[in-house]
Amino acid sequence: MSLKANYYDQPEGEDLFGKMLATNKYALAGGLGWSTIEVMMVSKPKGYLPTIARYVYFTGPFVGMASAFTVGAYAANKLRGRDDGWNYVAGAFAAGGVYGAWKRTVVGGLVAGLIFGVAGALKKQSVDEGWEFFPEVKHHAVSTINPNRYDFTLTQERERGWTTGK
Repeated sequence: MSLKANYYDQPEGEDLFGKMLATNKYALAGGLGWSTIEVMMVSKPKGYLPTIARYVYFTGPFVGMASAFTVGAYAANKLRGRDDGWNYVAGAFAAGGVYGAWKRTVVGGLVAGLIFGVAGALKKQSVDEGWEFFPEVKHHAVSTINPNRYDFTLTQERERGWTTGK
């Protein structure tokens, strides 16, 4: 299995390791990014060990939530024998449980599970129906190399060579 694995390379209910790798690489990247922002702008720990502890404090639960979602959706698919959005909801509530344990609040875990569940059901519906949950961003910015290529004016350019008649 390569690091370029995608969650949807294999059908639902197959290749748990590949799906874990696909979800955890995004969770690891998100956790490291969130940790970096938190360490630099919020907690500002002094020394190597407190800094590493802050990275682990944030990155560990991110990876745990991604793993819980993947295993929960996989187990729901295997137990129910169906490939539908409820498997993602089961995985989302498992991830919400990890969040609740991390924040030490049951209500927070249930709310996170509900939010993750709605997002998971929408994502599954988007995959089944063929529309994109997060569409590709198209950049329409003006290029600094040749800004004359783009015309964003509201009026057309006037004719060239005209005079006022004086």
